Amino acid sequence: MCLFLWSFSAAAQTDNNRYTLTGTVTDAQSGEKIAGAVVQLRQTFIGAMTDANGTYSITKLKTGTYTAVFHMLGYTDEVREVTLTKLTQLDVSLKPLTYVADEVIVSATRADSKSGIAFTNVDRKTIEQQNTGQDVPYLLETLPSVVVNSDAGAGVGYTGIRIRGTDATRINVSINGIPVNDAESQGMFWVDMPDLLSSTDNIQVQRGAGTSTNGAGAFGGTINLQTSGVREKAYSEVIAGYGSFNTQRVSFLLGTGLLDSCWAIDGRFSTINSDGYIDRASSDLRSWYLSGGYYGKNATLKLVTFSGNEKTYQAWNGVPESYLDTSRTFNPSGRYTDANGNVRYYDNEVDNYRQDYYQLHYSQRLGERWHLNTALHYTRGYGYYENFKEDATLNDYIPFIDTVVYGDAVIRRWLDNHFYGMVWSANYASNKKLQLHIGGGAHQYRGAHFGELIWSTYPFNDGQPFEYYRNDAVKNDANIYTKAIYKPGSRLSLFGDLQYRYVGYNFDGFDANGLPTNQDATLLFFNPKAGINFDITDKHSVYLSGAVANKEPNRDDYVQSTTLSRPKHETLYDAEAGWKMRKQKLQLGANLYYMLYKNQLVLTGKINDVGAYTRTNVDHSYRAGVELEAGVQLHRTLTLSANTTLSTNKIKNYTEYADNYDTGEQLGFFYPNTDIAFSPATIAAGVLTWTPCKGFTLAVTEKYVSRQFLDNSGRTDRSINPYAITGLRAGYAVTFKNMRELSITGQVNNLLNKMYEANGYTFSYQYGGNFTTENYYFPQAGVHFMSMVTLKF
Repeated sequence: MCLFLWSFSAAAQTDNNRYTLTGTVTDAQSGEKIAGAVVQLRQTFIGAMTDANGTYSITKLKTGTYTAVFHMLGYTDEVREVTLTKLTQLDVSLKPLTYVADEVIVSATRADSKSGIAFTNVDRKTIEQQNTGQDVPYLLETLPSVVVNSDAGAGVGYTGIRIRGTDATRINVSINGIPVNDAESQGMFWVDMPDLLSSTDNIQVQRGAGTSTNGAGAFGGTINLQTSGVREKAYSEVIAGYGSFNTQRVSFLLGTGLLDSCWAIDGRFSTINSDGYIDRASSDLRSWYLSGGYYGKNATLKLVTFSGNEKTYQAWNGVPESYLDTSRTFNPSGRYTDANGNVRYYDNEVDNYRQDYYQLHYSQRLGERWHLNTALHYTRGYGYYENFKEDATLNDYIPFIDTVVYGDAVIRRWLDNHFYGMVWSANYASNKKLQLHIGGGAHQYRGAHFGELIWSTYPFNDGQPFEYYRNDAVKNDANIYTKAIYKPGSRLSLFGDLQYRYVGYNFDGFDANGLPTNQDATLLFFNPKAGINFDITDKHSVYLSGAVANKEPNRDDYVQSTTLSRPKHETLYDAEAGWKMRKQKLQLGANLYYMLYKNQLVLTGKINDVGAYTRTNVDHSYRAGVELEAGVQLHRTLTLSANTTLSTNKIKNYTEYADNYDTGEQLGFFYPNTDIAFSPATIAAGVLTWTPCKGFTLAVTEKYVSRQFLDNSGRTDRSINPYAITGLRAGYAVTFKNMRELSITGQVNNLLNKMYEANGYTFSYQYGGNFTTENYYFPQAGVHFMSMVTLKF
């Protein structure tokens, strides 16, 4: 807030010795003027975009020397040094690329500054500086409205991310435009793709309904990742890291560069191991990445394949609240008592899963204005989690036992799935007024869910694993869309997006009588979006957008219900309005949002007609807030960036249910105008970066998250306390004659050793006349570090 107030004071001051940089950007071959080219001045927050006549203008610049970077999709970047002592004209001709750029692949799924959508881009340089081996969410932790958590407590293993309070099942994630959310749970499991960041070129994080086109609807955010693009020269890299909790990371990268000006192969192999902060919360992660392609002047054919294999000791049960002060790393998973009364922990209480991804992309330039993109994809997932059951009712697993038998057992629950399909888009980019994307996609998911009893104190099946249940599913998902940005004038831009989506889901569930049977669900969605952007001056712009997004229930909502209790689909009405200001040493932005939900699905604790705890539709709920962003260059070596989200997140009328074991019924508690779970009213982050000399960077980070409620009751005795954590990151890079770069990076997380929790869950019940609430939390590590050495050849 102080930065905002200071900015208005600074804006009111008289501009002395200020100059204008102007010019025209043209095609080096045809001489035609290029509209939409981006001009960025390094070491400042300002830039410009060429208008329909190919001209740009950057005003009120101080005397000095600047590095101007000119960028346009389909052209080679042009970098120019320019010294300003007067009004200066800098005309630039961009050379068309000799090959179709990788950016074309994701152009239809990305937002730009004229779309009226709140978003943040993360470039390759930032990824390389901050990628210490933690999962993707931790790289995004300081972005606006983002909250992250880790089951193991240190960012390796199972991690989660929320944007504006919405969890991973409502965040649309794509890699190279291909949807990667799980088709049934709709969640995103980053642990299945360890060290993906080492093969990532850039990331765009959108907030709100965004511009998502393929996959599940975005109800809080969208994360688009683009994997590594083609490099013109051959390279190899070795990355080695070590940190707290015996965390070890090794990565090897290599690439051929462009061979014969048109062929390229890139590869990576990575291992990450960690004991975890929580007891036994170990992670053993392996991954690889391979891409190869033909890059022609008018066409690109590229195969991208990557794989992740994770074996993690289960830490998803959390820590009981009563243990936080004395044994905050206690992990109850796998606990049992042996025949001698000793407490033991089962060694193989693990999650063991592998996921392989295959993508085949084809891009074709059709004349000067059109690009056609098509992609085929296939994802293969296979694995299980193993669980020791003490004093279990063995009849649940061995149906041929005539009497009720109790004993110990070890079970495995398997997931065997296939996800495949295609996406396509035709992209039109005029050098005048219009950008147009027409596309769609069709996908099918086939998943087998089954469980095996692999050991028991009761003899069964001659000691061989016995399959005690199986539940299969098929899901079809198809969509078509049209989106466009139209510029009727030099300052005004109009954005429109129309999507039509079909979802068909076939699964083993229950009929109206509660009997197991095959079931079907079919949904049709129309999702329109529109926005307007107006450049008041070359420094100030405002925008307004509105969107409707629809989303289907997930697997559990369907399987754990009957045809009489099926949940309704959810609908989001999202309105956004914002202002941006960019000056030479100051950047400010404010985004207002109002997200109104119809039939949002929330957990209530209520049991449905087949005795399962399910989510229930809430008729009226909303999220409203303001996102403030600021960046200021305090000195030529010192930059501060900060963001704050202030919000209110409410359910109009909410009824919570709890089991009454004394009567066999359920207790109901009514809460009017209550807070939505895991939706903090304040989220803030700041990064202070110091670069005193070439190659050296020192950054201090700060993150604050206010109180989060574990359920929708709004009760503080069922909540996560507010926390503020500080981080420190230092890096030094130097070049040698026979080495492209040697860099050393050190990162200290939670520098002030704050004891805090970032996630949890709660449940309540009545027994013996006493009403009890039990809270479980996921403690995060105190002060811990990660170091890394990178050799680039």
